[in-house]
Order: sequence, then C-alpha cells, then structure tokens
Amino acid sequence: MKKVAVLFVAVFFPVFLFAKTTVIYHTSDTHGFYYPKDGRGGFAALAGLLQQEKRPYLLLDSGDFANGTVEAKNSQGVKSVLLMNAVGYDASTLGNHEFDFKDPAVEPMLRAAAFPILSANFVERKSGTQPDYLQAYRIFDVDGVKYAVIGLGHEYPTNDTEQYKILKTSKVLKEVLEEVKKQNPDVVVLLDHNSIADDKHGKDSGLLKLALKHKEDIDIVLGGHAHKIIQNEYHGGILFVESGCYLQNVSRITVETDDKTGKLVSAKSELIPLDTQKTGLYAPVAALAEALKEPGMDKVLGTAQAKLSRTPVKGNEGDSPLNNWVADICRDYSGAEIFIHNNGGTRVDLEKGTVTKRDLVNMHPFGNTITNVKVSGKFLEKFVKFGLAPRNLFSYSGLKIEYKLRKGKVQDLKIWVNGKPLDKNATYIVGTNSYIAGGGSEGWMFKEIEDKDKKQVGDDSIQEIMEEAIEEQSPLKPVPTGRIIIK
Repeated sequence: MKKVAVLFVAVFFPVFLFAKTTVIYHTSDTHGFYYPKDGRGGFAALAGLLQQEKRPYLLLDSGDFANGTVEAKNSQGVKSVLLMNAVGYDASTLGNHEFDFKDPAVEPMLRAAAFPILSANFVERKSGTQPDYLQAYRIFDVDGVKYAVIGLGHEYPTNDTEQYKILKTSKVLKEVLEEVKKQNPDVVVLLDHNSIADDKHGKDSGLLKLALKHKEDIDIVLGGHAHKIIQNEYHGGILFVESGCYLQNVSRITVETDDKTGKLVSAKSELIPLDTQKTGLYAPVAALAEALKEPGMDKVLGTAQAKLSRTPVKGNEGDSPLNNWVADICRDYSGAEIFIHNNGGTRVDLEKGTVTKRDLVNMHPFGNTITNVKVSGKFLEKFVKFGLAPRNLFSYSGLKIEYKLRKGKVQDLKIWVNGKPLDKNATYIVGTNSYIAGGGSEGWMFKEIEDKDKKQVGDDSIQEIMEEAIEEQSPLKPVPTGRIIIK
C-alpha cells in the first residue's frame, strides 16, 4: 500500500519496463457551474477532455456540487447529480453545501447519484449506521490496479442536520483504514471536503494533521472547500491535491505502479484548464446541460460600466467594490444604520458588460432575506474585530474601520458609525442577511442575540434586491473602496 522508495527504483531498475500508469481526475466545489463561460469550464468540456484520455482513469469529486447556480438551487442539487452521472463520475464525498436545502432534500439528491457517495463520518442518527446511499469507502479496479477510495464529508454542514450524526473523523478514519488494509489495496486515496490551506479563520481544517497521523496508510489526499489550487504538494510522503472551484479546471494525477507487485511507485499531478477550444464540448453532456437550463435566466437586466471585483483592489484596503455595492443596496432596503455583508456569500466577480439574472444568481446564489438586529456597540466592536483577521470576512455599509494587523492579530482598532466614533454603550440597528443573523457559519456571534431583537425586513431576497438595483443604476459603476483600512 505504501510507496516504494522511488529513488531506489529509479537507480537500480529501468522503471519504464515494469511501471503501469493509471490516472485520477479530480474536481471539487463545482457549485452548479454547468456551462462554459468565455470559452472555459463546464461539464461538457470536462467530458470532452475525458474522451481524449488514453489511460484508464478514476473521476472523483470532493463535494459542494449541490448549490451555487439557479439550476442547482431550483433542483435542490438533483440536476448537478444528473450531469455528474452523464460525465461518468466514479465517486464523490459530501460538502457542507450538500445541506443547503436541509435534511428533506439530502436523501433524494444522493439517491439520484449513479456513483457512490463516500462519507465514512456520516451515519443516520436513529440507527447509528450508514444508510444504503452512503458508503465509507469503495474499492476500484483500474486496469488491474486496486484503488481504495475513502470519503470524509465536511463536519460543519451549512444547515444543522437532525437526520445525520457526524462522527469524529480521527476515530472514523483509523477504523476504516484498518478495514481497508485487510483488502490489500495498491493505492489508498482520501477524498475529503477540507483543505490544507483554509485561511478563513486563521487555521487549517486539520486535514493535514489527520492525514499525517496515518501517513503509512494513505498515498493521495484530494481536498476541497477552500477553493484553493494545490498541485504536487507532498507531506510525509503523501501527495495533496486541490483543484479550485466552479469547474474551471480539473486535476489530472498520474499514478505509476509496479505492474508485478501492484504497489505505488510515484504519483504527480497537473492542473488542466477546461479550455473548450482544446477539450471540445462532448455532445451528449452538452445537450443534457442545455435541456436542464432554467428559462428566463439569460434576460439582460442592465450593464456594468466596469468589472466589480469581489476581492480588494488596493493593498492596504480590506473592502472591495462588489461587496460594498451589495452592502449599500441591502442597507438602503433594510433602513438600518449599518449593514453587514458576509464576503463568502459573493461567489464570483460581476464582469463588465451586460448583466443577466443568471449573473446575479451565480454571484450570490443563496435565497436569503434581510434581517434587522438590535445590537450594542460593545457587540458590534467585538464582531468587527473577529471578522478582520487573518483576512476580512465581512463588508460594511455605514462603517469606517482602521486597524493594524500584527502577527495575525488586530491592534489599534478604530470604528466610525456614519462618521461618528462607535459608542460601546449605544444601541445600533444592524441589517444583515437572514443566514448570518441566524448565526450561520461566520455569523455565529449572532446566536448571542435574542430572537426578540431580530426582525425580518420585507420579503425580497438579496437576488431580487440586486435585480432592482441593477435596473435602476445601470450602467453600474464600481463602488469606491476605503471603508476598511489596514495601517
């Protein structure tokens, strides 16, 4: 199972005489991006590339396929699974966004999969066992090479689950590896919806530490969640690979095994852009994707005079033109003194040119409404400070912030509310989206606020608010930045 000493093999034997080559293709965080844009990406392009592959291969995904575009959202992930079936995925694991539509939607979506969903750490709460549509691992025979693929789903679903119990991954992985070893696989792959480079909260997910605890029994780790691109990174003899997001690229891992013993000789990865001119569009998958399109989504709402970036555009600023725009229009709608927008809710930039309904859903796919929350100045200061390091998690309308960042810690924090210094003893009305107001993800501090101090504002979703704003403000100009200054 574990690696042969590659240097020894290279020196004493002609590797090419006995090496067998198989391939793993890997995607993650596809988020419903089914179609190419500007000549790149999409399932038909991936299928076109696979049609060109001459070697035997596995196609694996690290999760977060269920939500992110209107087609994925409106079908509660089922359309994503249908396209993955058509492309020929061999296995996937569970991402946090597989729970965006809550427990009732999970089982129908997963049962639609023609490939195994591997998630050793998820069991039914009632029975304490895995349902028949989940498996801990699967053994694959790829041209005589015995692959064991173990899945670990993300430990923190976007919505709390009552149907499933999430087990401690360290214990689960140890037990599954013991079971897998009895089957004497040639190559062991860990398929995980975590990243070794997740900088969202200043620490990694623990995936690296977990894998290294079992470095003698794991050969390749395929990760996701953080939307990072990681190629040919080795730790403890394990190859770690992450493939980015939105089906713009795919990782191709070339695996060399000894064709006499079957044991692993080497593994190396490369990132392949899904350039449609090079991959082509595989007709059966392209036709299915076209048939799954939601009507009316390509309606033009207006134009953007220039690109609105979702990431900061100046080195000493923590805010961005696109997130500032979302915060401003939502604040206008809410009537609040301040609006807080979570930057992670903005998935892609708003490009220059025509703006369609699809562009806005792709940019912010979540059907959140607006909630106004009554908070103290002390809470607001604590919340702002938490969200600034190691990178800025939020954008604000109505606030100006200055601070120093030293060794990953916020110092000398200054906050102004609509031009006046923040008063810790004052009470402020803060608007935010319903997910953050409910304490979801990085909004966990809002769980401290009593329900009586939270009030939904109107019925419009953020998508509807954006649509109206685009129509009113077209041609849309980039919103000035400089609300968050890093000294």
